[in-house]
Amino acid sequence: MKIQDSVALVTGANRGLGLAFAKALLAGGARKVYAAARDPASVTLPGVQAIRLDVTNPDEIAAAARDLQDVTLVINNAGILRGSGFLSPGGIDAVRAELETNFFGPLALTRAFAATLARNGGGAIINVLSALSWVSFPTSSTYSASKAAAWSLSNGLRGELRGQGTQLLALHVGYMDTDMIRHVTAPKSDPNDVVRQTLAALEAGKEEILADEVSRQVKLGLAAEPGVYLSPPRAA
Repeated sequence: MKIQDSVALVTGANRGLGLAFAKALLAGGARKVYAAARDPASVTLPGVQAIRLDVTNPDEIAAAARDLQDVTLVINNAGILRGSGFLSPGGIDAVRAELETNFFGPLALTRAFAATLARNGGGAIINVLSALSWVSFPTSSTYSASKAAAWSLSNGLRGELRGQGTQLLALHVGYMDTDMIRHVTAPKSDPNDVVRQTLAALEAGKEEILADEVSRQVKLGLAAEPGVYLSPPRAA
């Protein structure tokens, strides 16, 4: 998958990692970038086409799929973090909300755009995951569950899409310097660097990118004894 002359749809493109993706796609020669957000007025980057898209809204997903027939790259970036544990007072509501956005959102977008990608030569999908797909902290265990589900989703979809020539790249990364985790004091990756690595991996035909040392070490720790998921490093 090449960025030059691609037509990309980026969800959650008004800030953070989504904004970094939109900027890099324009710089890399994308023919068009649809920058999706719940409030399109919040998209202020020159050169993109802002669209209204709440990934939990079936009608808005259907409208996007109907109207954006030229898409060759879907970046499932939109996500939420409620900062809740399963046993917290609002734990059930938190995990339901996070699953709706972080799991069902990418699933619904992929189902809606799969046929479009096939018609346009196969194209690609990038799913933004997390090192927390593999480990869980008491203060964010509901988020980890949603990202673990999205990892499984990515692995399943990859096999189903391969026959139509659609590449699926899963991005894993730890803390990034974005609004979502502005309260965290641990070292954070630059979203622009994460995007640079991710788009390079996409063009190289890869199916997974571990974009920082945290994600690489956590992935290695899955096979450790005991597994890193049994005693994850302490959260900041």
